[in-house]
Amino acid sequence: MTDLHDSDCLHRFDFEHLPIRGLLIHMDASWLALLEHREYPQAVRTILGEAVVASVMLAASVKFDGQLTLQLKGEGPMHLLLAQCTSGLGVRGLARYRSDQLPVGEASVQELAGEGNLTVTLESEDLQQRYQGVVPMSGARLATCLEAYFEQSEQLPTRLWLHADEQGVSGMLLQRLPTPKRSEEPDTDVGLEQKVEQQLEDDWQRVQLIADTLKSDELKGLADREILRRLFSEDDLRLFDSVPVYFKCRCSRERVCSMLQALGSEEVQGILAEQGQVEVNCDFCNRAYVFDAVDVAQLFVSATSGLGNQSLH
Repeated sequence: MTDLHDSDCLHRFDFEHLPIRGLLIHMDASWLALLEHREYPQAVRTILGEAVVASVMLAASVKFDGQLTLQLKGEGPMHLLLAQCTSGLGVRGLARYRSDQLPVGEASVQELAGEGNLTVTLESEDLQQRYQGVVPMSGARLATCLEAYFEQSEQLPTRLWLHADEQGVSGMLLQRLPTPKRSEEPDTDVGLEQKVEQQLEDDWQRVQLIADTLKSDELKGLADREILRRLFSEDDLRLFDSVPVYFKCRCSRERVCSMLQALGSEEVQGILAEQGQVEVNCDFCNRAYVFDAVDVAQLFVSATSGLGNQSLH
């Protein structure tokens, strides 16, 4: 299929006459940048890609100023997965796994993560506000787990379609919005309201059935306008301007300095004496932050200390 899809952007769209909204996203260069310093087995890479694109859609579906974290934590061979997206759609992600326990080839979320939970956390930029929703990992697909999260935590019927491979990741989200409240006057036609509500439910089911015909190669390779034309040609849609999505790691030397200071001079001093320098590697982008004896002395003013081969989260 000719590569015609939109690159590294997210599109919002609304159904003009239905309380349904949607999102379409494609990540290419941003996905490759996220993988640049990491070699993941195929099964892990696929789930990570789906989680990354899902985190962007979750962040884009709520109004907040801060960071959204999607976490899978279980007892299986892939015991930890994190995907984080800022309100500005800067994204990063990582997975932790035991390579000797991984199944061969593709695997379901349950096979990789085992028994565990899916957690979605929203934190404001100043860390003063925090919301967290937790659901057990149920279902073979990440999309199914996230749909359960929306049903239990957001009370919004939501469907997701996700695709990930070594070259890019893509996703589509559909969400039914609450029906506007009608008049509570005594002469309100209850029967008419019930008919309207049933028609809206029928439309929601119809839209889902149509969306289920979307093939993975179409989600991956078609432009967003073509996807919507292919699926919903009989509905009036409003497609909004695209918003860029990009890889963004929030690590910095300042953050590392704060972490080292929190560890304390005695511990850092011991590792500096043992290894001759302090090296902190970011778990997300693998960037190395190196501190020599002079740097460490400045951290603690009069104390010389160090840290060896720690990971920055």
